[in-house]
Amino acid sequence: MSTNIQDYIVRTSAQEWIPLVEDDIHYKGIFVKSLLFNKEKQRSTTILIKFEPGTAYPYHNHPAGEELFVLEGEAIIEGATLKSGDYLHTPINFKHSVKTDIGCTILFVVPEEVEKL
Repeated sequence: MSTNIQDYIVRTSAQEWIPLVEDDIHYKGIFVKSLLFNKEKQRSTTILIKFEPGTAYPYHNHPAGEELFVLEGEAIIEGATLKSGDYLHTPINFKHSVKTDIGCTILFVVPEEVEKL
């Protein structure tokens, strides 16, 4: 394990937003930046997601729950509007979709891969 703090800093301003593609499905208007990649799981568990206005991510399940923090804009989850500064922790096996009318940027911590329903 490195003891150099520089090895653990992610400079998001130096990263490009990458279009979200999962299982060969391109979610138009949704972009990601990886903050923490889990080598054992071979996936990012902490990510930034940017939704352009009028976009949505389909109904899905979180087998290990999730945490999210809205950095900018507004997201609508299960009828609740989350605004900049709002935090949501969903329990294990919580099912929902995400949509936005005005766009948003969200910090997500997702311990396990989501299951599309």
